[in-house]
Parts: sequence; C-alpha cells; structure tokens
Amino acid sequence: MRLGLVAGEASGDLLASHLLSALRQRWPSLQSFGIGGPLMAAQAFDAWWPSDRLAVRGYVEVLRHYRGIAAIRDALATRLLDDPPQAFIGVDAPDFNLGLEKRLKRAGIKTVHFICPSIWAWRGGRGKHLSQSVDHVLCLFPFEPALLQAHGVSATYVGHPLADAIPMTPPRPASRRDLSLADDNQVVALLPGSRRSEISYIAPHFLQAAALLHQQRPALKFVLPVAPGLRALLEPLAAAHAPGVPLQWLDGQSHTALAACDLTLIASGTATLEAALFKRPMVIGYNMHPLSWQLMKRMRYQPWVGLPNILCQEFVVPELIQEQCRAAPLAQAALRWLDDAAACDAVQRRFEDLHHQLRCDTARRATDALAQILQL
Repeated sequence: MRLGLVAGEASGDLLASHLLSALRQRWPSLQSFGIGGPLMAAQAFDAWWPSDRLAVRGYVEVLRHYRGIAAIRDALATRLLDDPPQAFIGVDAPDFNLGLEKRLKRAGIKTVHFICPSIWAWRGGRGKHLSQSVDHVLCLFPFEPALLQAHGVSATYVGHPLADAIPMTPPRPASRRDLSLADDNQVVALLPGSRRSEISYIAPHFLQAAALLHQQRPALKFVLPVAPGLRALLEPLAAAHAPGVPLQWLDGQSHTALAACDLTLIASGTATLEAALFKRPMVIGYNMHPLSWQLMKRMRYQPWVGLPNILCQEFVVPELIQEQCRAAPLAQAALRWLDDAAACDAVQRRFEDLHHQLRCDTARRATDALAQILQL
C-alpha cells in the first residue's frame, strides 16, 4: 500500500497522524509520503516538504507566499504523477489540496479528502467543485455526508479521531502534576494559534489579556503551549505585551495544558474542538489582516465561528472576533467563567454530550471506507 498525503498545518498533522496509525495497523507495510509534520513522521511518513510551509491563513497572507506554495504544489503533483500511489489523501487544507486532487484524479489516481471543507459555514460554492476533485470525502461531523451528497459527492461519516484519542474524563490531576501545578491553583491556558500569521495577529491581544488578569488576580497561573519552531516569535511578544506575567512555557503539550487548566483563551480553529473534548470552558478569539476579514465575513453563513458553537448551534462559549478580540473584553469574558462555577459545570456537560456524538471509532471507519474505495 502506497499513499500520498498532504497535511498543511499542526491540526492537519495531528489528524493525519491518527489516520496513519490506523492505516498502518491494517496495512503494516504501508508507505506514505508527501507533505506532513512531526506527528506524521512518527508514523513513518516520508515528508518531502514540512507541513509548516503551507501554514498560512488569510487572503492577504496567502498572497505573500503564493509563488512558493504554488511551486511546491506543482513539484508535488509532478512527483506523484511520475510514480503514482494507489490513492492520495488530502487532509484539510482545501485551498491547496482540491486543485492538486483534481489534477491527480484526472490522471486516474484515486483521491480522498479527509475533512469536509466547511461549505456549511462559508464558501458554499466549493461544494460543486468537490465532485471534480475527489472520489470520496471522509467527514468528521454527522450532518456533512447528506450535504455533500446533495452536491453529488460520495462521502462517509467517520467521526472525529480526536474524540477517540482524548479520554472522556480528562486526566486533570496527572496533568497538573506534570506541570507542577497545585490542585487548588486557578490555571489559564493561552493558545494563540499554530501559524505564524495567527500568532502575529492574535498573541498580542491574548498576552495583554493575561496581563490584565494577572493585575486583577495575581494568584492565577498561566500556561502557554508553543508549537515547534514558534517560541522565538512568541517570546518577544510576551516581553512586550505581558511583562511580569508568570508564564509557564511548554514545548507543545497543548493537550496537557488543556487537561490541566480551568479556562483557555484560544484561537478559533481545530484547537477549540480539542478544548471542548477536554470539557474546558473557553473564550474563543480571532484576529487577522483587516482586508482578509472583510472578504471572509461576507461569505460566512452562520453567526458562529468556533467549532463548539457551530456543532452545538448556539453560543455555548463566547467568541471575540476581529475588533472585539482585544485585551479588556477577553479578560472580562475569562473572569466571568472563573467566577461562575455553575456555568462551567453546564458547559462541561454540554461538551460531554458532544464528545459521545463524535466518538465512533474513526480509525476503523476511515480504513474501511478507504478499503472500499480501493476495492481491497
């Protein structure tokens, strides 16, 4: 079994690593290659390019890197066409993967997209292009296959691999011991994103919010998990925006931080679903280049941005987006959680229901679907 894969950022690397683990159990001699990160590499994935080369969010930011990204896609397509795999799996990153998948599909290579593009949230026009690009979509959320079938796209609901990987009861005591935190400490986790462009726009506001929280509640503890290669970007921002705040820096370990914390200030994205699966109250924040925001907000179909709110179809956690993503509103929203134990208990119960809904042995379902597609 030879499979090409592309995962374009830290969240895609995480999802793809779970998929690769399951695929290797079914096909022990699996060879996988393409674009991926360190978690995929731990599953014997051969990364021809690292996933962080594609980790850019926002129209303006993408334009700055367009030539380099397009050159990588062309080189990857040529290499895959010269020595075709049995299938290609694009993991999220639709702006990169769908065009690549279309080219590979035309050449007769089976193409599978893992994670339905969020056509239910924005850019619904992409639905009609999916059938030209992919043979099948593996969907993380139960409402997606019917939506795709309306566009003529074959799809299977496989659940979310993170719902299988994250324990139903978070290992809070053990995680606190690992981070040398006392049981009675109030702990805030800061997760300002895993892309350089995100950190530049979001981290200053999160750090300023942490400074305000520290002023009002000096006993609060702050943990800051950092994606590989980004500490050098974050440390000067912390010195500028949160001087004197006792930040505990973590190399990765975002799951440990989420299990240990009482609350997280978190950038919108897959990490918000991870926080929900850890049953954590959260304040979702996001900020991007103003032009990118103007373009994106015109194409959104729902009032929610964060995945927990989208899946629950209501604002179960606050979202502070663009102009609202500022230090004072972030700190105020955080304090409301810290001072309202009943609200925290209620949102934790809601997230437990969501966890049960998404947990359905994604590895088995995904490998079964791939075997059926390849007629193995």
